[in-house]
Amino acid sequence: MALTSDIGRQKRPNPFNSDLARANSRYAAFHKNRLFLTPSGEPAAPLMEFVHDSFRSLVLNTRFSCVGAKAAIRGGGYRVGFYGDLGSPEATAGLSRDLFSFVEEQGRLDNGFTTFVASFEGPNVADEASFEQLLWAQLQRLHEEDRVHHSWDPSKSPDPEDTQFAFSFAEMAFFVVGIHPASSRFARRFAWPTLVFNAHHQFERLRSEGGYERMQEVIRARERKLQGSLNPNLGDFGVRSEARQYSGRPAQEGWRCPFHAGGASTGEGV
Repeated sequence: MALTSDIGRQKRPNPFNSDLARANSRYAAFHKNRLFLTPSGEPAAPLMEFVHDSFRSLVLNTRFSCVGAKAAIRGGGYRVGFYGDLGSPEATAGLSRDLFSFVEEQGRLDNGFTTFVASFEGPNVADEASFEQLLWAQLQRLHEEDRVHHSWDPSKSPDPEDTQFAFSFAEMAFFVVGIHPASSRFARRFAWPTLVFNAHHQFERLRSEGGYERMQEVIRARERKLQGSLNPNLGDFGVRSEARQYSGRPAQEGWRCPFHAGGASTGEGV
């Protein structure tokens, strides 16, 4: 089975091209009700397809609260990856390569909402604090690889205490949503630890068009109906750093993000 030729086409050469990165790359697209690796067109492994189908079922459930995620899944504006242990060198290498591919596909994928869903086979997450630690360790390792090749997205701050912070990779800002089996938030509870990378430019466009506040109201109303309450970290845009929202764990008032953005460096990437 061959996917259309422009799936996986890239504007820039992928700099994450080591043997480890290529061996752990699992970039995939959903096409005609099957999951295929891109750009090769090979069918995904049964476990990867099972995880993808489970995630798709979660998001498309009528009671799921995030309407942006629903739009991305229904409209085909998403890609997925499946890796070993969250935060491991192998996962970092494969995810770096695949997240770059997603960045390069933005022009073709952008139907209003785009997202990259990175799921991991392990580890078993015991509680929300453990997952939060794993999430930020993974983002730190991604950044350490990325900063060898790319600058931070100039539209966002690299300081996680700044209200204008957003995670950046390949010079594109992302809002990251962590989901895992130990989450206290029902809409973030999923059997496999997963990081969902949402391209920030789609939210900026919604704000400029006047649709962001309406979408936010709908999501919050659905969350209250499902859970009975809102996550206290859901601060309004520009009031608190979005870093508090990434893991889904209700953060204490004195919580400090463990992520640190480094300056320009040289060396080998993954």
